[in-house]
Amino acid sequence: MFTPPEATSPLATALCANLFDALEQTRDVDSAMHLIDGFLRLMVGPVTFSINLNVTTATDPANEVQLQRFYSSNANEFPVSGRKRKTLTPWTETLFARGQVFVAEGSHVLAEVFDDYSLMAPLGLNAVINVPILRGTTCIATFNVFGVRGRWQPHEVLAVRLLALLAARWIVPAPGLHCWLGKAQAGS
Repeated sequence: MFTPPEATSPLATALCANLFDALEQTRDVDSAMHLIDGFLRLMVGPVTFSINLNVTTATDPANEVQLQRFYSSNANEFPVSGRKRKTLTPWTETLFARGQVFVAEGSHVLAEVFDDYSLMAPLGLNAVINVPILRGTTCIATFNVFGVRGRWQPHEVLAVRLLALLAARWIVPAPGLHCWLGKAQAGS
């Protein structure tokens, strides 16, 4: 069984320094995402990792968020061109309205949250960490890590959150992005 290094261990510190140095030298998105993906696996073990870009426009139906995969560690099952729509749920409220991290464990919870869980179940995915990538108060993307585990450890959630921050510099808001949730919250 894989045992990731504790976030504060000397190994994790050395790995972080190596990742920061490598990212400073990286000039393209694909290379940066592959570096982050590799580090993610060192820190939390085998996972399926993706970034979904918020591509919602003013012409999309109200109370929906449109997402398109920007990066996928498993392009065969979850292709980069894949798109999905999400309606107003506790998941969308957490990420898009409040700009907070969403952590869930257990296949029954994932089945309630993700309408495409039937694609995840055969892979044994039963735990998720979703981190909003924010520009101001607008969630422009989600950094998504799915695992085959019973529980996430606190240092794993921390590692995922830090990697999402590192990935954020490589993510450009979609043209014409219109976030109805951000506007609704701003007015409340």
